[in-house]
Amino acid sequence: MVASFPALLRRSRFCQWCLTRWPRLAGPTELRPCDPISWAPARMVATITLEPEGRCCWDEPVRIAVRGLAPGQRVTLRASLRDEKGALFRAHARYCADAHGGLDLGRAPALGGSFAGLEPMGLFWALEPEKPVLRLVKRDVQTPFAVKLEVLDGHEPDTRRLLGQTVHERDFLPPGVRREPVRAGRVRATLFLPPEPGPFPGIVDIFGVGGGLLEYRASLLAGKGFAVMALAYCNYEDLPTGMENLHLEYFEEAVNYLLNHPQVKVQESGCLGLPRGVNSASPWPRS
Repeated sequence: MVASFPALLRRSRFCQWCLTRWPRLAGPTELRPCDPISWAPARMVATITLEPEGRCCWDEPVRIAVRGLAPGQRVTLRASLRDEKGALFRAHARYCADAHGGLDLGRAPALGGSFAGLEPMGLFWALEPEKPVLRLVKRDVQTPFAVKLEVLDGHEPDTRRLLGQTVHERDFLPPGVRREPVRAGRVRATLFLPPEPGPFPGIVDIFGVGGGLLEYRASLLAGKGFAVMALAYCNYEDLPTGMENLHLEYFEEAVNYLLNHPQVKVQESGCLGLPRGVNSASPWPRS
């Protein structure tokens, strides 16, 4: 025989005992109006600050600090961004707040995570792809990367709640740098010139076997006072689709274009690349 739960309560006289001890339960339940339930997100209790404030260049160091924590509180800082194709890159590190409830990444060592030790810019250089093998590449230097920074209560993997967050934009085109597409003869490239008057030391920037036209290194170097020409040599526009039939005359034509540019110092020019088996930075001997 199977008895229901209410029947067991009646049999055990538990209900009668409750009504004897708390007679108010015998009357009808009185419903009272109450405040509406709020589904607003929890208030952030910590503030992430960056110095300098606002957008800055990708290769410019920033000071990251957190305020509003409890003294000695254990937290995890997390950075994430998506590239132009939507691929996710992330980094994290575990920290402890100081005696005043503050955290300065320039003074506090990371206790583990994507890196350890005193690494003020670790959340940026340690970014790793969610999917293996992917490489973080900036394809359009005219738009920034938006890096999301978060501080979470506890140490990963035992974080409990989000305490604060901010978004930091990092540029690849320094202020005032001029970007000039180059379509001269067979040459397919982009020339970046510093904002100040020239002439400047010249660099031909060549990437590896993937081909295409990658500009992010050239654009950043132009912000350091170099005239840099990012050169495509395959898998771009009307150039060959592979490396089986490359002609050295093409590179000679590109070098001559840069050396003949009025904003380039002939005696202070060279080539930067990612080849195999040779020095990646070579000057050109020129009489």
